[in-house]
Amino acid sequence: MRKYIYVIIVLLFCGIGYYRCKAGDTVQTDTRTEYRKLQGSVFHTFYHITYQGSRDYSHEIDSLFKVFDGSLSMFNDTSIISRMNSNDPSVVANDYFRTVFEKACYVSGRTDGAFDITVAPLVNLWGFGFKNSDKVTPQAVDSILQFVGYQSVSLSADGHLQKKDPRTILDASSIAKGYMSDIVGDYLHEQGIQNYMVEIGGEIALRGVNSRGNAWTVGIARPVADSLQQEHGYQAYLQLSAGGLATSGNYRNFYEKGGKRYAHTIDPHTGYPIQRDVLSATVIAADCMTADAFATSFMVLGKEKALQVMANEPGVEGYLIIPSASDSTQLEVVYSAGFEQYIKKQ
Repeated sequence: MRKYIYVIIVLLFCGIGYYRCKAGDTVQTDTRTEYRKLQGSVFHTFYHITYQGSRDYSHEIDSLFKVFDGSLSMFNDTSIISRMNSNDPSVVANDYFRTVFEKACYVSGRTDGAFDITVAPLVNLWGFGFKNSDKVTPQAVDSILQFVGYQSVSLSADGHLQKKDPRTILDASSIAKGYMSDIVGDYLHEQGIQNYMVEIGGEIALRGVNSRGNAWTVGIARPVADSLQQEHGYQAYLQLSAGGLATSGNYRNFYEKGGKRYAHTIDPHTGYPIQRDVLSATVIAADCMTADAFATSFMVLGKEKALQVMANEPGVEGYLIIPSASDSTQLEVVYSAGFEQYIKKQ
């Protein structure tokens, strides 16, 4: 499933909106130590990191990115995950790979396989936006389903990936950016940084407060359907001071059929696109990797099953944007009981 950057960070120390500073710039206030901002591109997306502190950690963070790329990047032929996909018998999981793999298996189990780290071949078959749908045949889907399924892979104690079918491949893109945000956040915390926000590709790990001494404010963008894909404001603003936040969906890439809106989502069980009633899912959890994985799964599960998972999963709170029951061209929101505490009152 493709992930899209549509959690818009609103950094209040910069006034209304989002202030883009160059790497290494700092923001001075009258009441707090300077806040430093780093930004750039990584993993085919963008990152924005804000933290309170005078030291520039850009080089150290770049080093973390390189290690991560060598572990979980599908675009790096020498990465651990790429070599495992190529059935290299000598490759062994490192801590990064093992952490992501174990979290993926956990969330798969908790969502009855709605989250599946092996689903990439099906996504590729249909193409982005289902552009290949006219060419997809039942035979092609069935042939791929033979080697798709999270239960068909396991990791041995010594770090070797075990496959029931050598054609199975892993794709951690739906969880990796969340984990990378956690890694950078944990690194900053280890350096004594108490206040930070790390956002990579829309997935956020944060702690503490912004430069005004307030909880960090994050806006959830409202889904739009116009062909120009212009911004249509925010569905809600959230205030957080710890944990991780991730949003999954296709808020600028859903389609209309029969007067109803549907997100572009592949069901790992059937291999076919599904017409669920969730256009986007925002999840708050103790860490961004967990939030990232559950947000992805909620797109597959749909509203009712997603709410059931939230109710049964301690520490996971979710906010779903869905078509209105009375007018499917309009939007409604539903969220878990514990999510309301994070919604900023207007």
